Amino acid sequence: MHRFRVLTLCVSLAAGSSVTFAAGNAAKGKAVFEQCGACHATDTDEKKVGPSLKGLFKKDKMSSGKKATDATVKTKIDEGGNGMPAYKEMLSDTEKDDVIAYLKTL
Repeated sequence: MHRFRVLTLCVSLAAGSSVTFAAGNAAKGKAVFEQCGACHATDTDEKKVGPSLKGLFKKDKMSSGKKATDATVKTKIDEGGNGMPAYKEMLSDTEKDDVIAYLKTL
């Protein structure tokens, strides 16, 4: 009986965690990203004001030296830095998730 409870708890936690990490909508993210296009290229490796984001999630690391993950990219969007403004208060969490989903398509 104890094993059944442990198994049930593990399955419940696993199911709950998969719901927590919802993917964004890439099409909506592309529309939100339009404001970022003035500083970031998406179709070339050319640097504009900020680095190109073409293939961001396929690279070993971002310009900051950190691996490109949902969390590190979201932190960069939230906090900005190196000339990039912070978007923590300007974009909703859903919009940030959508932008991240779009960046994964590049």
